[in-house]
Amino acid sequence: MMSTKHRVAILYPGDQKVRQEATPENNRFAAIFRALAGIGIDAEPVVYHDDWVSDVKSQLLGAQAVLVWVNPIEGGRDRSVLDAMLREIAARGTIVSAHPDVILKMGTKEVLYETRSLEWGCDTQMYRSMDELRRQLPDRLARGEVRVLKQHRGNGGDGVWKIQAQSPGPASSGTVLPVRVRHAKRGSVETLMTLNEFLATCEPYFAGTGRMIDQPFQERLQDGMIRCYLVGNQVAGFGHQQINALYPAPRGMPESAAPQPGPRLYFPPTKPEFQALKERLESRWVSDMQRVLGIATEDLPALWDADFLLGKRDESGRDTYVLCEINVSSVAPFPDSAVELIAVLVQKRIAAR
Repeated sequence: MMSTKHRVAILYPGDQKVRQEATPENNRFAAIFRALAGIGIDAEPVVYHDDWVSDVKSQLLGAQAVLVWVNPIEGGRDRSVLDAMLREIAARGTIVSAHPDVILKMGTKEVLYETRSLEWGCDTQMYRSMDELRRQLPDRLARGEVRVLKQHRGNGGDGVWKIQAQSPGPASSGTVLPVRVRHAKRGSVETLMTLNEFLATCEPYFAGTGRMIDQPFQERLQDGMIRCYLVGNQVAGFGHQQINALYPAPRGMPESAAPQPGPRLYFPPTKPEFQALKERLESRWVSDMQRVLGIATEDLPALWDADFLLGKRDESGRDTYVLCEINVSSVAPFPDSAVELIAVLVQKRIAAR
């Protein structure tokens, strides 16, 4: 058993009241605190806000590892202040999971473009500027393609849009093309507008180093999304959910909101229906991703998830899978089957240091 001289911090956002009252038991990570304690590791809650980043830094200096759960964008704030501090802590020898540099490699929508040639990939485009978007998107829509555009970083469906031409054809091109769009953010309705109006909506996504990713709409969306939870390179469980945000509007009811998503159901890694996907992830897909992105196994996040939609069936009738997102910054909730695996992985990484 590992000595309690080893200390792990679990960092999550909150206000001053949450910070003052924080204990290992009064937060959503209580099971991880208990699992770490069970193998002899002291774990401390660290409640984060940019306003007290210096105090948090002081707390983390004595920790061997810090596990971080903070969304990339929330309440008008991003992670720039936090990530700068975490890089400094990591440079001093503390294990940071997920490290900000790893998040940039695999936890933004750009991963869909960088790994488009892998088995989980599809016809994925990346627009680095508004000019690229204006030049390339109209022709795709005029050809009748239904596309899903995603801002570089975000969560909760914010900045994810389904778009298609109202009447595609050779004569329909340019930014005056009438298009139907639906935002994936909850409560959004399908809207008819000109492509030029839609492009104006996208301008904020290109601020700074922003960009947009463009994928084909997957027709089997109604079959749900499979979320694969991984601890390092090991599948730790699954989630399955009906994702309705981008469903086509009912005929004759274009202004209707998308149906509410179904509940996410959680399963252990032994779920029979998902074994083919598990085998592909563990035998080649994760290692293929590491090779493309340049991520060492010891730098893979202690907890991350990969979201898959069902693609077209292959010639033998078997399912194919299309990656639609990887989440790294703040994966919660998660199946119970991941908890012990996270604690053991943290223990191994501390021992390796």
